[in-house]
Amino acid sequence: MNAAELTDSLAEAWDALLHTPLFGIALTLAVAVLSRRLWLAARQTALLTPVLVTIVLVAAFLALTGIDYETYMIGGSYLTFLLGPATVALAVPLYRAGPDIRKLLLPVAVGVTVGSLTAMVSAVLIVRLMGGNAALAATFAPKSATTPIAMAVADAGGGIVSLAAVLPVLTGVLGAVFAPWLLDRLRVRDPRVRGLAIGVSSHGIGTARALAEGPKTGAFSALAMACSGVLTALLAPLVLAMTG
Repeated sequence: MNAAELTDSLAEAWDALLHTPLFGIALTLAVAVLSRRLWLAARQTALLTPVLVTIVLVAAFLALTGIDYETYMIGGSYLTFLLGPATVALAVPLYRAGPDIRKLLLPVAVGVTVGSLTAMVSAVLIVRLMGGNAALAATFAPKSATTPIAMAVADAGGGIVSLAAVLPVLTGVLGAVFAPWLLDRLRVRDPRVRGLAIGVSSHGIGTARALAEGPKTGAFSALAMACSGVLTALLAPLVLAMTG
């Protein structure tokens, strides 16, 4: 086989690989492992949070190689599917933290309610103060909930559904990066308080970061994420009506 034939064979093999689930899965997992090692080597620096670094590196690789998003998602969709089982698995740390949660039902309920309302009201008021219309306010209001809830709330409120799908991801990444750093600066050490704050503000992505701090932090973050999602769905119409 000469050089030209070898090049053609490699090109065909690469093209075949791109159109199988293996490419998206292997790329994401390899970058995720690299990002975590980098984060640990940098002593868990906030700006090198694995979720953020993985997103940036995967996006950069796709842009540099000219591979479109649809091709990547042939395999990426399998990882997206695993978000469901991963979310259900959060029941394990929740169960283990059951005694602590039962002792703090009232503080947890008050904290999550106030946190959820603050997230929605502040988002709507900022949009309004900057000249945004009602549709944009309805889009930003549920930004701290998970993407499916945010999209449903935005759709019901006349918001922009496509933008509502992106905002929770951005919110979650920013929360995962800066929430632990901010809590450290405020000298908030209690893992229960840290978990509630992270879960309310940055849902699943933040909860993944909270689990890296410890099972108790992760458990309270998962609890806050679930309760905040329900409260957002129930109270968002009221917040939009009162601030409209």
